[in-house]
Amino acid sequence: MSVAAAADRPGTAATAARFSPQWIAGRLSGVVLHLAVIGLTVAWMVPTIGILFTSFRPFTAINSSGWWLALSPPFQFTLDNYSKVLSTSNLGHSFFNSFMISIPATIIPVAIAAFAAYAFAWMKFPFRDWIFLAIVGVLAIPLQLSFVPVLSFFVAHGITPSALPPGLQYLPVWLAHTGYGLPFSIYLLANFFRALPSELFESAEIDGAGTLTVFFRIVLPLSVPALASLVIFQFLWIWNDLLVALIYVGGQPEVAPLTVTLANLTNSYGQGYHLLTAAAFFSMFVPLIVFLSLQRYFVRGILAGSVKG
Repeated sequence: MSVAAAADRPGTAATAARFSPQWIAGRLSGVVLHLAVIGLTVAWMVPTIGILFTSFRPFTAINSSGWWLALSPPFQFTLDNYSKVLSTSNLGHSFFNSFMISIPATIIPVAIAAFAAYAFAWMKFPFRDWIFLAIVGVLAIPLQLSFVPVLSFFVAHGITPSALPPGLQYLPVWLAHTGYGLPFSIYLLANFFRALPSELFESAEIDGAGTLTVFFRIVLPLSVPALASLVIFQFLWIWNDLLVALIYVGGQPEVAPLTVTLANLTNSYGQGYHLLTAAAFFSMFVPLIVFLSLQRYFVRGILAGSVKG
């Protein structure tokens, strides 16, 4: 068989195309991209890995050497930090308080924002665009500026944990997180609702469906990715919050969430800081469960409204 005949065979042409300069460049760029992503991921995980190893080290080792030395003999791992955290703090009641704060403070703003976003996206009323612009502009205001006036209003009207009946001690922090979370929630959901096909609403109107029917039967089922991502953002922010909870419910053990209880593990001189590494992993369990259970909606949710369907 001649060389020209071999070159005309389909298998030979495919092999030549596979190892062409363009194919090699494409494969190399893919390898470089994967290495860069893996390197960034490892670099991002280094602090968490350091906290994990530190939480299993004795205080003398933490105070005298870096966490990476725990990977070399002699290995000095202990559970003392975890046992002290469990024995010296009221973690069980703090977990309950965190749930009592996080769940209502997540559901309330998401529910209100869903109705408001639907109105801004598909209903016409005077000054709609200006009101929406004002809500978006509130995102640029630091929430720390509102602590004094809002807290003064709560105290003047008896909306404090000590003045409220049992079961409503968390009302101040519920209202605070609702107010702080509504601007972003409305902005995110309104962008997603605007991307829904207008034909759906026209067909529903022709069939005689009312506003609430369209909202509950069409808009909400199609908005699960945006709602799930919003729930993740809001829940993680509230669960990990320390400042807002400390301002509006204080450090009383009856109402203090997990973050306040863990912050109190260290005294004014910084003693006991090594217990915070073990305490950090106690507070990570619930956010990880929430994120992993809703992660399939997360990417679609954060891209909500970015592409017009």
